[in-house]
Amino acid sequence: MGRSSSRGCCHPAGLRKNPGFVWRFYDERRRRLLECHPNRGHEVLAAWSRRYPDFSLITQNVDGLHELAGTANVTRFHGSLWDVGCWEECVASPHRWRDETVPFPSLPPVCPYCGGSLRPGVVWFGEGIDPHVVQKAEAATRCDLFFTIGTSAVVFPAADLIFQAQRHGATVIEINPEKTPASSRVDLFLQGNSEIVLDRIEALLG
Repeated sequence: MGRSSSRGCCHPAGLRKNPGFVWRFYDERRRRLLECHPNRGHEVLAAWSRRYPDFSLITQNVDGLHELAGTANVTRFHGSLWDVGCWEECVASPHRWRDETVPFPSLPPVCPYCGGSLRPGVVWFGEGIDPHVVQKAEAATRCDLFFTIGTSAVVFPAADLIFQAQRHGATVIEINPEKTPASSRVDLFLQGNSEIVLDRIEALLG
């Protein structure tokens, strides 16, 4: 699927225009995730979440692999592929809820509360971040040590969390295969794949 096609699946207008097409895209992504497993990086972060009481993880990923690894205190900045919501926002339904059905028997899947269509529980282009999620993420920047891992540092408001942590006095460490716009501003840049670098840090903490 081309870049323009996938982008069309990440906007409310896409679901309004062609709900079946959009849901085929997300249903396939959910199918593929069943074959995915947390890597060593996920495992290290999960271990830290159990070891350090004040640990918080803010993720832009929507795959749910951090939770699958057993990570505690996860804030999903852009939602989850495993969450759904009523497209009509019917009064009987929660805002979002977890549904692990793979595959859905019909596309678009049906809201069990009103019989209308469901939508994926992810944040699309043009949509705002849940204020409660923003509040939790910003609270997590009041810390002593802040890692930014595998992010481009160009998508806001998530990218600003790096600099919020700095303003609060945190030591900021970036782990990335390539440098980003934040690399020259952090306290330490560690170049490499996150699963390798995190494993080495964990061995030193050992």
